Amino acid sequence: MHQRKAEMARHSDGFIALPGGYGTLDELLEVISWAQLGIHDKLVGLLNVDGYYNSLLSFIDKVVEEGFISPNARQIIVSVSTATELVKKLKKYVPCHERVSSNLNWETEQQLTLKHKKLR
Repeated sequence: MHQRKAEMARHSDGFIALPGGYGTLDELLEVISWAQLGIHDKLVGLLNVDGYYNSLLSFIDKVVEEGFISPNARQIIVSVSTATELVKKLKKYVPCHERVSSNLNWETEQQLTLKHKKLR
C-alpha cells in the first residue's frame, strides 16, 4: 500500500483530503510529513466541509504551540470549506515552509520503505 501511495503521489499535482476516516488521516499525515521532509512541494489541502476538520486543525495548532511542529511547517496544510476555493488555492500554491531535509526525493522515500519492510 505504501508503494502505491508513493506512486500516486509522484504523479499528482497536489493532495486534497475530503472528510474521511483512519485511511484518510493516514494518507493525509503521510503527505504532510513528506512535504516537511522535502520529498514534495505540493499543496496539501483539506476540504473542511461544515468544519469537519476543525478539531484536527485545533489539535495541530496545539502541537505547534507546544513546539513539536514549527509555525512555518503549519503552513503546509491549506484548509478551506469549498471545492472551488480549494482548486483556486491549488493553482496558486507556492510552498512557504522550511524543509527538514533538502536531499530527499521519491526514490529516497522508497528506499526507506524497503529498509522498513526488511526490518519486519
